[in-house]
Amino acid sequence: MFSIQPLSLLLRQRPVASCLLTSGKAIAQWPRFASTTEVPNPTTGSDSIPISTFTAPFMPPPDRTSKGRGFQMITYKPRTPGVRHLKRVFTPWVWKGGPFLPLTFPKKGQGKGGRNASGRVTVRHRGGGHKRRIRTVDFMRMAPGPHVVDRIERDPNRSGHIALVTNQKTGIKSYILAADGVRAGDVVQSYRSGIPDDLLASMGGVIDPGVLAAKTAWRGNCLPLHMIPVGTVIHAVGSSSVGGAVFCRSAGTYATVISKGMKHVIIRLQSGEVRRVSKDAPATVGIVSNSTWHHRQHGKAGRKRWLNIRPTVRGLAMNAVDHPHGGGRGKSKGNRHPVSPWGIPTKSGYKTRPKNKPNKWVVTERERNQGKRRIKGS
Repeated sequence: MFSIQPLSLLLRQRPVASCLLTSGKAIAQWPRFASTTEVPNPTTGSDSIPISTFTAPFMPPPDRTSKGRGFQMITYKPRTPGVRHLKRVFTPWVWKGGPFLPLTFPKKGQGKGGRNASGRVTVRHRGGGHKRRIRTVDFMRMAPGPHVVDRIERDPNRSGHIALVTNQKTGIKSYILAADGVRAGDVVQSYRSGIPDDLLASMGGVIDPGVLAAKTAWRGNCLPLHMIPVGTVIHAVGSSSVGGAVFCRSAGTYATVISKGMKHVIIRLQSGEVRRVSKDAPATVGIVSNSTWHHRQHGKAGRKRWLNIRPTVRGLAMNAVDHPHGGGRGKSKGNRHPVSPWGIPTKSGYKTRPKNKPNKWVVTERERNQGKRRIKGS
């Protein structure tokens, strides 16, 4: 029914030495912790030389550069017009079954149609769609100790993938945002509640920032920002020491640690905005998974309706009673600048933030075009 076209390849790169070829099929056997392998001595042929085969407890991220093999897209044979232009990203590691039901609850009520508690429409173009269950994602990451990734799941309520993890000590399951490259069987950990005693003892009872970063700043681990080295790519960033993650939570988003201070840490977002956040705020190392999500193509309008998205009608096509651009003979909006249905300008860099209330946490604002074309290469 479908075929995989190699726009690029997203499959993880694996060492050839660890694969056993049997009838054209590769059986991968992966060491996930530090180990020692005995290999024959090439000089004598009898003695063995211990060689360290230490690997991080997770797979390397996929290489999507021009030199790498990229990612794959799934296309379908056009048996119907709706699948002719349908394209999906190939993600074979995502769980094909349903969610872990104890961590979900049904999405019902007026919120599904874009209404608030009073029944008024606060978000337009919402309504209908397939039944959904809300996944309770843990953005706090306060539980200490190693957590084993059971599986990577797709969440219909967000663009990035989520990971079902199990606490090795208590056996409690929870959902977290899946970092790019994390797979089932990997081990992630949170250090928000402090440095474990065994880790502190391995450093001789004295905190060495370099050793601490080498043992904790791994992909998928959650740490306070003051424990993350400068230049590290992070996601699921919090703004205070008591809350959860508020920045960089959608697919493929990330921030970069620029500098550290006594009370705050400076980070740069993808938009170019530079912000100050608390040094005790949480952050997870890595990039949010499913970064190729924006390459998908729905193929037909009905698929958008399944996603709870209703049509968007231009104001020019409405009547004068429904929109300031409506009415008139032919395509005419009455020589008026673009405005919303409530008369607020929507283009030309119209600012809505009060001048006497600047955002004190923003160090450098993101670039705004102010209605002008952005110069290429700038």
